[in-house]
Formats: sequence, structure tokens, C-alpha cells
Amino acid sequence: FIEDQVYKGNDFTQQALDTGEYESCTFSFCCFSNTDLSENTFSNCLFEDCDLSMAKLKETAFRELKFKGCKLLGLRFDDCNQFSLSFEFEHCVLNFSSFYKMKLKGIRFSACKLESVDFVQTDLTSALFKDCDLKLAVFENTILESCDLRSSYNFSINPALNKIKKAKFSAQNVVGLLDQYQIIIE
Repeated sequence: FIEDQVYKGNDFTQQALDTGEYESCTFSFCCFSNTDLSENTFSNCLFEDCDLSMAKLKETAFRELKFKGCKLLGLRFDDCNQFSLSFEFEHCVLNFSSFYKMKLKGIRFSACKLESVDFVQTDLTSALFKDCDLKLAVFENTILESCDLRSSYNFSINPALNKIKKAKFSAQNVVGLLDQYQIIIE
């Protein structure tokens, strides 16, 4: 059990992070790229300006976690331990990551790049996507009820294949709901 530790500039690709429970820890400018974080528990931790690209997350627990300015390419968040899962993302790059079939009610993404992210069968009820790039993100059988997408862009969401009741869109980005019709809007 590790509590209230600060890790700054650590390269965990060279010296692996000890498997354990991390509570109220801060990881700044650390590299976890292609590492195995399986079966670790992170509670009330902050990851800031870290690279976790392609890390293995089998049964990893993220509870009340914040990712800020992180590179999170190709992560399989759907492999995480789903019990009490709670995290938010700010200024992160999550391209090619997967949230397949996850329950992420109220999740917050702020100023994130979410290109080609898998949200298939994900429950995003009341989620906030603030200033996010959702180019080629996949929404199919996704619950987007009461979701806020007003300031996000480049998304393509088929209302017939997703639940979007009371979801919020702006007049500028509502075009992303019409892509499947291949119409021209000028």
C-alpha cells in the first residue's frame, strides 16, 4: 500500500512500478508506455503529463482518478476493473483507445483528442465532452442520454443506432447527426 507519494519524471519502462494499491499519489512527467499496470489500484491519484500509451490495464482499478495532459494512445480501458471505476480526462490524447461496453455515467472529457475511440455499447449518460475532437470515434448502441456535446466537433453519431434523448448539441455541430444521410449542408 503506497500513499501520498509523488513520482516525477520516472521512466517505468526501465524500472517497473511495483504492483500495489496507490492512494492520493501524483505521477508527473512519468513514462508508462507499453508497461503492464495490470491488477494495480489507483485511488484519488493524479496523472499529469504522463505517457501511458499501450499500457496493459487488465483488472487495473481507477477510482476517483484524474488524467491531465496525458498521452493515452491505444488503451483498453474496457479491460479495467469496473468496480467503483471513476476517472476524468483533461487535455489528453486518447486516440485509438477503447471504452467498449463500459458504464461511464457522468464522465468528463475536457479539451481531449478522442480520434478513433471505441464507444460501442458504452453508457455515457450525462457525460460531458467539452471542446473534444471526436473524429472517427465509434458510437453504436451507445447511451448518450443527457450527454453534453455542445462544444465538441468532428463526431458522427447516428441517432437511429444510439440513445440520444435530451443530449445537448450546438447548432454548429448538429451536422454530426446527419452524416449517414450523405447530404450537403452549406
